[in-house]
Amino acid sequence: TDASWLQTLFATLFALTFAWIAFSCASAIIGFWRIVTGRRAHIPESGIVARNALLMPVYNEDPHHVFSALEIMGRSLADAGAGTAFDIYVLSDTRDLAIADAELKALSSLREALDGRIAVYYRRRLDNYHRKAGNIADWVTRWGGAYDHMIVLDADSIMTADTMTALARAMEADPHAGIIQSVPVLFNRVTLFARVQQFCGRVYGPVVAEGLAAWHGRDGNYWGHNAIIRVRAFADAAGLPELPGRKPFGGHILSHDFIEAALMRRAGWSVMMLPELGGSYEECPPTLLDLAVRDRRWAQGNLQHSKIVGARGLHWVSRVHLLQGIMSYLASPLWF
Repeated sequence: TDASWLQTLFATLFALTFAWIAFSCASAIIGFWRIVTGRRAHIPESGIVARNALLMPVYNEDPHHVFSALEIMGRSLADAGAGTAFDIYVLSDTRDLAIADAELKALSSLREALDGRIAVYYRRRLDNYHRKAGNIADWVTRWGGAYDHMIVLDADSIMTADTMTALARAMEADPHAGIIQSVPVLFNRVTLFARVQQFCGRVYGPVVAEGLAAWHGRDGNYWGHNAIIRVRAFADAAGLPELPGRKPFGGHILSHDFIEAALMRRAGWSVMMLPELGGSYEECPPTLLDLAVRDRRWAQGNLQHSKIVGARGLHWVSRVHLLQGIMSYLASPLWF
């Protein structure tokens, strides 16, 4: 007998949701195989580091927390002999005047602690146009020409000096590399909810990361932080459009990182991940409510990708990344 419309709908939805799970499973199997066989990318142990900027965008963050992390990274870079190859920039979009005053006090303490061993700069925008993406774009426009590479952080990020210098050497050794993404490990939270996330990330994170690095190769993705970016390539290729229409799908792009990677790949620059590098860390939301607040923003940003996935000239793997972002939030209602 002919299939009914309900059976056809059921089969279509099942095919989409099953493909979503099967794709993730296949990626994890590939990652497990790479770990077992010991297949890894080559990371230069020596070579040119060039001129690098360490960018810390902040928005109403705890200044003590942020500047303490920068002090740790600054000291480690100076101790590793790389202080002259890196400059630190705090790019503030803070709107709270009390926090902004605290940032200036923390800046003075940071400069005193580093005592000229590594340069530290601070800029606070009066208009936080386009949020973090606009913050980085403003820096690239004003000061990016003085640097070969930029390492973009989040307010809860920290990286070791060995990792930052390895990223710089890897970028300098590959003239076609536009973005090299490290794999941040979750750390430093103490609530039960966060500890569960950290445990899961330590157990299956390496397998997933190796699988992703294996199948996307030089056509990779960017997660918005803990990565090194070739400044000239970013300035030339990664300007973000204003999406037509009303919110939530119109306006400025919230999940800008996926789009920046796709635009740089379209321009011929490679985007890679080095999961074996290590030394890259970030904090996770401490409670379910904090996670929901972040996820609501991510959901809107990823669903905006539906307006970009069909853009002319994108690499097909970049389109797959955008579709993955969409499916991250579309899969649940499809299952329902």
